[in-house]
This record gives sequence, C-alpha cells and structure tokens, in this order.
Amino acid sequence: MLNQINPQAGAVDVGSESLHVAVYNGPTRVFKTFTSELYQVVKFFQEHGVQSVAMEATGVYWISLYEVLEEAGLKLYVVNGAHVKNLPGRKSDMSDCQWLAELHAHGLLRSGFVPPEPIRRLRDYQRLRQDHIQMGSAHILHMQKALDRMNLKIHEVLSQVVGQSGLRMIRAILRGEREPEKLVELCDCQILSAKRERMVEALKGFWHPEQLFALGQALEGWEFYQKQMAACDQQIAELMEQISDGQAPQPGRPLPPCPPRVSTGGKSSGKPIRHNAPLIADLHQKMIRFCRGHDLEQLPSMTDYSALQIVAEVGTDMSPWPTDKHFVAWLGLAPASRVSGKSRRREKRFRGRAGRLFCLAARSLARSKYLALGGFYRRIRATRGAQVANIAAARKLAQLFYWTLKHGFTYVEEGLQAYEAKYRAQSIKKLKAVARHFGLSVISAESTPPAP
Repeated sequence: MLNQINPQAGAVDVGSESLHVAVYNGPTRVFKTFTSELYQVVKFFQEHGVQSVAMEATGVYWISLYEVLEEAGLKLYVVNGAHVKNLPGRKSDMSDCQWLAELHAHGLLRSGFVPPEPIRRLRDYQRLRQDHIQMGSAHILHMQKALDRMNLKIHEVLSQVVGQSGLRMIRAILRGEREPEKLVELCDCQILSAKRERMVEALKGFWHPEQLFALGQALEGWEFYQKQMAACDQQIAELMEQISDGQAPQPGRPLPPCPPRVSTGGKSSGKPIRHNAPLIADLHQKMIRFCRGHDLEQLPSMTDYSALQIVAEVGTDMSPWPTDKHFVAWLGLAPASRVSGKSRRREKRFRGRAGRLFCLAARSLARSKYLALGGFYRRIRATRGAQVANIAAARKLAQLFYWTLKHGFTYVEEGLQAYEAKYRAQSIKKLKAVARHFGLSVISAESTPPAP
C-alpha cells in the first residue's frame, strides 16, 4: 500500500464540452463547461473537503477552470498528460479522473509551471502581438509577389520592403507615380549614395492593374496589423505600470528611481531593436521597474524587447526553480538522459516558447566581434555545428538571466580577448596534465630557442 500524501485530493478530466470530476475515495460527477457549472465544480469540491486538485493541461480548456479554482483558494496541480497515462484497456474520461485523483492522493504527480495571474495577462497580450506579427508577415510576402509580377525588384535592392524607403515608394506607386527617377528620390540618402543606379533599374517594370490592386490590398492588410500591434503595445505598457506599482520590493532592496538613459549625439546608448519594435515610451525604464531594479539589457544579445518577451513567459520570480540548472532544464536547453540497465542514451527535451526565445536571442552572438559569449559560440560551432552552439550559448544566457533576477547578479563584459586568453590557459593546463599522465612534458614554442 502506498502512503496517502494528499488525502483531501481531487482531480478533473478536462474536455471541451464536459468536466469529469472525482474525489479520492469519494464520489464522481460530470459537469458541463459553462461558467455557472464551473462554480458548481468549486462547490462540489468544497462540500467534500478537497484542498488540492489535479488536472491535465488540455489545450486552452483548462484555463477557465483553473482561474475559478484559483480564486476559490484551492491548491492546483497542472500535470503533463503523458505522465499520467491510465492502464491499457481501461480508457474512459471517468476512469481517467479517478486515476488522476489516485495518483495525486499518493503524491505521485509533479505540477508544471503556471505563472501568476498578472504575468498570465501580460503573456496573453504578448502572444497576441506575436500572432499579429506573423499574420502581418504574410502580407509582406503578398507585396513582394505583386512587385515580382510587375517585375519591380524593389525587395531585391532593399533589405526590407516595409522599411521607410520601401513604403514611401510603394505608396507613391499606388498614388499613380510611374517615373523611376521620381520614385528613387523618395529613398533614404544612404540608399541614394550606394544603390541609386540599381534602384532606378529595379523601378522599371510593367504596371498591371490587377497587380497594383493586389499590392494595395497587401499594404492595407499589413498596415491593419501594425495598428493591432500598436493597440497591444498600449495595453502592455498599462499592465506593466500596474504590476510595477503593485509589487513589493525585495527585502533590503527598494525599487530605485529610474534615471533617464544616457544619450550621445541624440542617439540612445541602449541596444537597438531592429524589427517589430514595441511602441512603448521609456521601455527601458519600465523594464527596470518591472524587474524590481534589475537591468536585463546588460546581458549580451539581450534587448528590452527580447527581455519583455521572455519575462512574459516566465515572470520575474525565479523561486519555482531552486537552481539555474532546474531553470535551463525546464527551458529545454539542457541535455536529458535515459538509463535502463547498462544502456544509457540521451533524450531530446521539449523546448517551449521561453527556451526558443533564448535561442533566438543567442543567434546574434554569431556576428559579435567583442563579446566573450560570442567567442564561446564560435568555438562550439567549429566542432559541434551551429545548432549545438546556439543551444549552448542560449543555456549560458538563460543562466545569466536567472542569476540576475534571483540574486541581483550584475554582468560585466570581459571581452573576447580576455575569454580567449582564459580558454588558452585552460587548454594548456589540460595538455600538461595529459602529458604528465604519459610521462611527457609540454614545451612552449615561445621558450624554445630557434634552430641554427
């Protein structure tokens, strides 16, 4: 017999139309998923003295029930359905909820991470904004297709067809302008100085009315999603202010006033956000207040926007993960192993949205010239490939993220030369240890006299 860890345990098998509810060693019942029925589930659990409830993460159907049960003060466990499979041949919704209650009562379930309610709201806004970016990118492809059909090679000369120069030319084309020399004058001065002749040739094409109509429709669709993104940015900014004003400072660490960012020559000293930048005023100061005085932009390859995306997924409280190793394992950035008898093999971890965001932030390290983490990325890439190097660099970046929010770690960039000197010293030390094992010695070429 197994020990009863949670005798006041309950469980719910969540579906789109019905909720199968069970109490450990007690009754079972089926409820509908209407709002009034959700409160009946709470009443049912309270009548039978249930204090802890387990449920599977089934799509988005569990979220409404989770919020109602959370409001009632019940302790909730959201578990992976693959970890609680019932015995074969006994599969039904009612037996699933009873089996889930049985496992929960004996303490055999491990809850997944669910951020607190304010972070969940921020996550919904941020994910909706990402959906608008993806849907708007389809209209960029439609614009490029219409330009190709007219043999206008604007997007072959410009890196972005929806940049300022590209949009000015497209809008002028839709207004009826057809002269390449007049259209090219709408470009930025840097483009005129480097690509003027190519751009003039690219603006010579065939003005088909049906493709001009398609170009206009695509532009309207892209502008629509830009407005939707701006509306999301406004909601995100307001929510960040509410959370920052409502959260308590860390013990012994009051929320510092955010000084204005230092500017040089009219340009901000922060890292530039190149694509899909949020239209949030003083985003850097807002992020510092939101993270209780911690500056995440100090980390390599981390901008305020990328930090905002990650914080919307994991929050600013790192207490759910005891150590940084737990955190990177949850992100899917650490290798997993499977041991059975004498066989031992590696397994691929599931990499969620937060882990993919760290991988995306680490990509820029491949182009860095002075960062120590960039040297680490290129060293791993030379022997293991770009994909392994990206995951390894993302893991180190996630550890720095964890230390910053958990312990107030302040990152100091040592530079590429310091990293290479440290790696060289470590490599020489290992070579000398191997040489001593075989009764040999290592002599530096610098100390060897030249041959006569």
